[in-house]
Amino acid sequence: QVQLVESGGGLVQAGGSLRLSCAASGSIFSIKVMAWYRQAPGKQRELVASITNGAGTDYADSVKGRFTVSRDNIKNTMYLHMNSLKPEDTAVYYCKAVLSAGPWYDYWGQGTQVTVSS
Repeated sequence: QVQLVESGGGLVQAGGSLRLSCAASGSIFSIKVMAWYRQAPGKQRELVASITNGAGTDYADSVKGRFTVSRDNIKNTMYLHMNSLKPEDTAVYYCKAVLSAGPWYDYWGQGTQVTVSS
């Protein structure tokens, strides 16, 4: 049984930093892509950053230069380093992994709340 567990969310003042973690566990054969999404109240879920197993990265324009995604392939863990946080970054942040535990499938974590106060 595959699980994705996010951690590291919390309350921070504008201009501050947080680091989110997403740990994948279970009978995993391979992870192709891992990604962070976020969903603010009343808004659609949006892609924040993604990283492939070859360490290729992609970012939403709104976070470029402020957020950095990284990955530890040995630990099956992804990180999101968030700097210069803004109130508009407030959202529930979700981890997604495209992985194989048999067939390829998208797995999601339960989400972690990030709140940035002005």
